[in-house]
Amino acid sequence: MEFEGTRFSGWQAQKNMKTVQGELFKACENVFQTNDFEFYGSGRTDAGVHAIEQVAHLEVRTQLPLLQIRYKLNDNLPYDINILNVEKADANFHARHDAIARSYIYLISKRKTAFGKPFVWWIKDKLDFNAMQEASQFFIGMKDFKAFSDDSPDEKSTLVELKSCDLYEYGDTIIIHIVGSHFLWKMVRRMTGVLAEIGRGNMKPSDIERLFKQHKSNVAKYTAPPSGLFLEHVYYPGEEVLTGENSFKLPFSVI
Repeated sequence: MEFEGTRFSGWQAQKNMKTVQGELFKACENVFQTNDFEFYGSGRTDAGVHAIEQVAHLEVRTQLPLLQIRYKLNDNLPYDINILNVEKADANFHARHDAIARSYIYLISKRKTAFGKPFVWWIKDKLDFNAMQEASQFFIGMKDFKAFSDDSPDEKSTLVELKSCDLYEYGDTIIIHIVGSHFLWKMVRRMTGVLAEIGRGNMKPSDIERLFKQHKSNVAKYTAPPSGLFLEHVYYPGEEVLTGENSFKLPFSVI
């Protein structure tokens, strides 16, 4: 599925809050005329964060064909959530636990945009793209990203294997593409915020190694806004984990 997260308080269903999972729960209840089902996503997204390809699994008893399930769910969902595909899964499949990697993109705009405000972080200051690109490589590998996240009861470990962190420049847009085993709460936004500080000239690329050793509160102040962040893809066994240029999807053309 894809969703535009601006109007939602994140993915996870919460009482008295408008969430993506909550809207999907309501749609499932209407389509299947029951609340006897299980529905889990591959992971949570924060308020205001978007998804190009979120994956979820639904366990429900129904005689509806797969295409009808997709059409009926979409008919019951708001305009900013769209089911892209429905297929039958193995009975033991779990959208979160079976994922082997995930990728995110973050969009930074170097100019004010009248159209893309909900989807980019506009940075007024001049950015040194080469310094940001150099700094991004300090994130790669199996590292403890505790300093780049907030406490989450779902995370037993703060060790994350980052497979790639690449930056691309297209006109007035900088695209950050990050692929990892999984991601901690606010981790990508804080990585992006640090890269922006390096781009501004307020930090050096090598300062990232120091930040890994510091208390997390020192990094929290660099947290980038959620508007530019997209869950891009979730990988499962048998899929090749793609990195490098042309390995990711965009929600719209930036050229």
